[in-house]
Amino acid sequence: MSALLTLTRPDDWHLHLRDGAALVSVVPHSARQFARALVMPNLKPPVTTTAQAQAYRERILEALPADADFQPWMSLYLTDTTPAAEIERAAASGVVLAVKLYPAGATTNSQAGVTDLRRCRGALEAMERLGMPLCVHGEVTDPEVDVFDREKVFIERVLIPLRRAFPGLRVVFEHITTQEAADYVRQAEGEIAATITAHHLLYNRNAIFQGGLRPHWYCLPVLKRERHRSALLQAATSGNPRFFLGTDSAPHARDDKESACGCAGCYTALHAMELYAEAFDAAGALDRLEGFASHFGADFYRLPRNAGRITLQRAEQVIPASLPFGGRELVPLAAGETLGWRFVG
Repeated sequence: MSALLTLTRPDDWHLHLRDGAALVSVVPHSARQFARALVMPNLKPPVTTTAQAQAYRERILEALPADADFQPWMSLYLTDTTPAAEIERAAASGVVLAVKLYPAGATTNSQAGVTDLRRCRGALEAMERLGMPLCVHGEVTDPEVDVFDREKVFIERVLIPLRRAFPGLRVVFEHITTQEAADYVRQAEGEIAATITAHHLLYNRNAIFQGGLRPHWYCLPVLKRERHRSALLQAATSGNPRFFLGTDSAPHARDDKESACGCAGCYTALHAMELYAEAFDAAGALDRLEGFASHFGADFYRLPRNAGRITLQRAEQVIPASLPFGGRELVPLAAGETLGWRFVG
């Protein structure tokens, strides 16, 4: 078995970079491995206009290392009052690639998210007409729905009616976590795709509780049962172009995670491709990693595939215990554990 794995340089189609000093700390990790990323808009305040997205993009570019070759694509934060004219400005901007649906209260900084999709009809009609993808955080926020069922219920209550009302709307079901989501994306008609994180491929919900409560494995949507992890791995390694890479790498300071009400999010940008290689290697599907990581996302977003290459080496590395994070401390996923792959350039 070869010790080296060379791939077309991959893209990350779901990335959180934060802002300010935190941005400066984390953006080099993504730029080291990925050629492009779709940057999430859930800042404080959220990125709701094209002008805000353009300004945020400039801050990202300024934070990059001098030798970095990395292109951030931006997304807009959909609200109940997003006008169709803003969607048209975004589509014409050359820097905004998609619009993000956060159900209000579903995850980090989602308080300004959508309370009722019927209020977004004008924006959704414009997106459908212009071919701009809608990236969805697929969970309902009904407190009567069990947290482990929120994605499954979202499909029935929200996603199916949405796509019935807007059959031409291009949809990315972000960071799917369940067999039901994988089955829906595989079988649904129309232009739909899904991103899958490395942590949802590698871990089930037991990881949150092994040896005590481990907050650095807590994310939203939360890790699910083993049958769901297995279904996601099958989907990711199937070669089906509807499934592609999106890390959902989400940095939070250690004290914001290790607190009485810890933040949701796993930080994986530092070692993302090694984590994906671990998952695909365990499934005997390393030959399928390039399509998933480097080809299918670019194809869905109607962008050229990257020309560059990266190489991973089958060699052990220990994940650092912590990282600097804008004057604070950031704990990467699986800190202190040993991976069997190493990014070498």
